[in-house]
Parts: sequence; C-alpha cells; structure tokens
Amino acid sequence: MKDYLIFRLYGPMASWGDIAVGPYRPSFDHPSKSAIFGLLGAALGIRREEEEKQLELASAYHYGVIINSSGFMLRDYHTSQVPASGKGRNKKKFLTRKDELAVPKYELNTILSTRDYYCDGLYTVVLYSRTENPPYSLEIIRNSLKKPSFSMYLGRKSCPLALPLDPMIISAPNMKEALANIEFNDGAFVGKLIDNDICRLYWDDPEENISFEHSISRRDNVLSRKRWQFSDRKEYYSMVNWRNDACT
Repeated sequence: MKDYLIFRLYGPMASWGDIAVGPYRPSFDHPSKSAIFGLLGAALGIRREEEEKQLELASAYHYGVIINSSGFMLRDYHTSQVPASGKGRNKKKFLTRKDELAVPKYELNTILSTRDYYCDGLYTVVLYSRTENPPYSLEIIRNSLKKPSFSMYLGRKSCPLALPLDPMIISAPNMKEALANIEFNDGAFVGKLIDNDICRLYWDDPEENISFEHSISRRDNVLSRKRWQFSDRKEYYSMVNWRNDACT
C-alpha cells in the first residue's frame, strides 16, 4: 500500500507552458511538472532563489494528472512596455511596475507576444513519494496546500485558483485505486464542466501498475528556476472511464 496525496485544480484561466520560440507562448492542455511543483513550492514557502530546495522537492515525488475537463483554448495578443535595463555601471533596477512606467515614454520598449491559455480547465493531481524519507511528508504538503505560504496560481500570475484544492491523503495499492476512493467537496459545481465519461490520465512513474497507451516527451523537468532552464522527461498516457474508475 502507498499513500497518495490527491488535490483538485480549477480556474477560469490556466497556462501550462510548452517550448516557446520567439513571440509565441503555447500551452499544453494539462499541468506541467514545473507548474505543479512550483505550486507546491509556493504552498511550502520555498522561494524561487532557493534552488537546492526547489530541486529537492521536484526530485522527491512522482505525480499524475487527470484531465477531468480541458476546457477551451483562448489565444491572447499580448503587449507590454518595459524600459531598457542598461548595461554595466549604467544598469538600472526597477522595484515595482510603477517605477518601470514612470520613465519617459521614449525610453519604453514595447514587447509583442501571443499567449495561449485554457479556460475552465479542471484537473485532479496525484502525488506520492519516491523514497521512504522525502523532504516533506504528504501531511505537511497537504496542510500547506490548505494554508499556503505564498500565492498559488495556474501557470501564470494572471491565472488564480477559483476553488479550494481540497487536498486529501488516500492509501491504496496503486494510483488508479486511490482515485477510485476519492470524493471531493466541489462535485455540485465541477460536475457541470464534465460532459464525457472518458478522461485522460498522465503520470511519470514507469513502475506504476497502469497499462499505458503511449508516452510523450515534455521539457518541464526543472534544472534551474532562477535561469528558467528545463530538461526533457517522459510522461505516460492512458484513457480511463471516470464513472467506473471515479476520476471525479
């Protein structure tokens, strides 16, 4: 038997990242590993510059994600203005957004980009330890998700959570049976988002006792949050019937 921490993610908008080249910022239709562990780090109070703690957290747990509802995609034509930061001794620091916009208009540079978001997405996240002595017990993580140290969001700061995560710990022989024994308190609301009996399950543990249909490669394994560096990892995929397997 294993202990599984299971919680729910829902928001009006979410952005789950993908390989971005140039001004186009695409998004997967389900949470990336970097987004999930960034959310956990925020709940636990781990700062971005604490790289050793960030890497320890990301390497200590396996996880899985069920797409209860991927929602619909929104593409945003995004503009922002920022002043030049300067070079060498002339390098400038701006403490707030107000400070950035206070410079003369001719010193502002306009950045254009296109960004993808998923609206009304609903996801169930499963987390469990890789080792017997993880840096944080599942109980500590569960309590931190209930009372987070820092603000949590769904991939971008402009994408806040819209419902409590409702985290709980379930003991089961495998991930699928853990999901079959979960009941969230938000069923009356999120049930309206789900219009199909079949949902997609993604996970990262090759030893998890679930047959997979295929695997995909995602570049979301955190190498450095300060430098925004990521490496490739393998993610497994299967379709499950949520009415029979209790994915909701």
